[in-house]
Amino acid sequence: MDSGKSVFSSYDHCTLCPRNCGAKRSAGKIGFCGMESELRLSRVGLHMWEEPCLSGDKGSGTIFFTGCSLGCIFCQNHDISRRSPKNSSSVPYFRPGKVYSLEAFSDAMLDLQEQGAHNINFVTGSHYVPHIIEGVRLARSKGLSIPTLYNCGGYESVETIRALSGTIDIYLPDMKFFSPKISLKYAGAKDYFSRAKEALNEMVRQVPDQIFDENGIMQKGVIVRHLMLPGLLFDTKHILDYLCETYGNQITISLMNQYTPMPGVPEELQSPLSAKHYDSMVNYLTILGQENAFTQEGGTVSESFIPDFE
Repeated sequence: MDSGKSVFSSYDHCTLCPRNCGAKRSAGKIGFCGMESELRLSRVGLHMWEEPCLSGDKGSGTIFFTGCSLGCIFCQNHDISRRSPKNSSSVPYFRPGKVYSLEAFSDAMLDLQEQGAHNINFVTGSHYVPHIIEGVRLARSKGLSIPTLYNCGGYESVETIRALSGTIDIYLPDMKFFSPKISLKYAGAKDYFSRAKEALNEMVRQVPDQIFDENGIMQKGVIVRHLMLPGLLFDTKHILDYLCETYGNQITISLMNQYTPMPGVPEELQSPLSAKHYDSMVNYLTILGQENAFTQEGGTVSESFIPDFE
């Protein structure tokens, strides 16, 4: 983003995400994310199922954006992340959620704060970063004081993450794939790991220290999530090696076992994760010396973890 222009000019020729589709979203064209430039949200509400230092006892104030610039074939939030069919930028299609003005967006943050939210949690908002920047600025001018959290799939443009400096207090990216072959197959993004590495490095540069309040609620820091997928044990191992060797306990690693097979996934993804494989990677984190980590107990494979987007 050019600091000499309005942040919203990024929608004129969109390169907010690594897809670099160049869509003229401000002119009503649909980007790879499936969205035009108008802000569309699918859910605003308290969420109790984030990491304990984020949800606490009152909940994380989640704001789910409609659309997605990654599009994993196993996405549990596929009801809101759908994109338009390829090469059909002028074909109307159903977009979940509601359109918000910038004023209403900032008021939604303040309402979540009023409800007791520990933070404002922007979920999958890469394609709406200009709105996030201006929305947070406006909300802070009206009294927003709780931390802001950028919750993303990890496939980010480092320039876009750089533009968020000063806007975001906590980064919560995924590190989904290591192998280019796997990321190409499941997300159409051969460059996933290289892009995720660059983005994570910028996130840690912006927020190098983990800071918690007296109740153990994170105020600043970086938590990297990795959702283990069935049959991809060695991909997980490579990711944990990279994170621990590069950042160690400067970050927190959240190793997740809650993979839930969605309709239409390939045969190799139609079964839950092996408990034996998950336990082996939990033990591996210990061997690597990672002290800042969250793991999940059995029984987390359930659609109860998928928010209601109605």
